Amino acid sequence: MVRRTKEDSQETRLAIIEAARSMFHQHGVTRTTMEQIAAAAGVTRGAIYWHFADKTQLFYAMRDQVTLPLMDRTNIELFEGETCDPLQRIEQFLHAMMSAFTECKTTQHTFEIMNFKCEYVNELQHKLNECRTAHNELLAKFTHIYQEAQRINRLRTGLEPDIAAANTLVFSLGLIRLWLMDENGTLVRNQIDKLIAAHVESNRTAD
Repeated sequence: MVRRTKEDSQETRLAIIEAARSMFHQHGVTRTTMEQIAAAAGVTRGAIYWHFADKTQLFYAMRDQVTLPLMDRTNIELFEGETCDPLQRIEQFLHAMMSAFTECKTTQHTFEIMNFKCEYVNELQHKLNECRTAHNELLAKFTHIYQEAQRINRLRTGLEPDIAAANTLVFSLGLIRLWLMDENGTLVRNQIDKLIAAHVESNRTAD
């Protein structure tokens, strides 16, 4: 009975998160009310507050449900196999990152909310600081990979690892944002593979 109660509680929590994601995506985070989330989840407001202190905490739970597994997945692509061509690992990372959007509507909707349907003020101001920290960590990882490429003469002559890393960070963030905007497939969605290949090759030394 205790196990069933815990399972029911977890199922309710997940249902609330999914309802919040749906409402945030439909109305935006600021305009979404707890009443709307409760109705979408089929629970009372009290049930929501049993699991989440406020809408901000619910927003973070929705975000972490997607971003944490995504970071794990892309980190594997970036650092798996130290004998692999470093630039190939960058390319694998970029493909894994974009596959997360093309394969999973939940990931797509979550990033649409974070990019276009959320005002980072008041309680959510802290989210910007977290983004900066995460981007700095990713920049450091890219720099490490490009330093490795430079050591084995795979990085284009004259291109410094830190600049290559910043270039890839800008490319990846811009690609995500444009992909999310490109509902009609007229910007980048039909050219993802070519864009990634071109970016990586622009950093590679000439054979």
